[in-house]
Amino acid sequence: MYPHDYHLHSNFSCDGKASIVEQCISAIQKGLPEIGVTDHFDLHPGDECAGFFRPIEWAEELDRARREFEGRLTIRAGIELGEPHIYQAECQALLASYPFDYALGSLHWVGAEIIFDRHYFRRSPDEAYGLFFEELERMTRVGGFDVLSHFDVVVRVGQPLYGGYDPRRYEETIRAVLKNCIDHGMALDLNTQGLRNRCQLLTPGVEILTWYREMGGERITLGSDAHQPDVIGANFDAAIEAMQAAGLKYVTLFEQRQTKLIKVL
Repeated sequence: MYPHDYHLHSNFSCDGKASIVEQCISAIQKGLPEIGVTDHFDLHPGDECAGFFRPIEWAEELDRARREFEGRLTIRAGIELGEPHIYQAECQALLASYPFDYALGSLHWVGAEIIFDRHYFRRSPDEAYGLFFEELERMTRVGGFDVLSHFDVVVRVGQPLYGGYDPRRYEETIRAVLKNCIDHGMALDLNTQGLRNRCQLLTPGVEILTWYREMGGERITLGSDAHQPDVIGANFDAAIEAMQAAGLKYVTLFEQRQTKLIKVL
């Protein structure tokens, strides 16, 4: 049994395809004991989800689901903060407005460019990946969230376009990001969505996970990044294998932004 799925979305995200209740039913059917609902909170003016999140309605729906599935599923209140270092005041105000269990920090934009647009990759691989990791270092240096979401998500589009990706080329900056995470006590979201698209990669993969463990990191969460019910918990066997290969033994559980490590390996 997998311990949780801590990265999934409902129709309170502009790209979500299911209600919170439908996501909960799928998790129960798959035998998951715990999930975290992490809808998008995006403020970048160019983002399709900017201003879409409705926190009061979301909280009411989440509380209803907790009552409905009590004793069958633990439902954590999460949120995916887009560019929390840029929109720091707004993100911290949201976190203070409700007893969230944890917050994901996500980098989707580098300056005025979104990394899911092919236009971002008109530059060389070293420039495209390098700019992303430099911005990720700035984001994690500021902190203010609990879990770094899909560490090298830029590869979802970049790897198929460039035909490759070697994190060792960016090791110095990646290690700086990992140090920031360790210093701030932030976990890494071991995200499986990349295994379901053309890049066919975990984010992060074994190499980065190994560096993290060597540097003293041990906080991991598992996330499918599911936007519809059928992929909740998908590819978690590969995620666990990657943890094992990197020498990581624990996943991190959150409750009201407090952590508990449980051994899975």
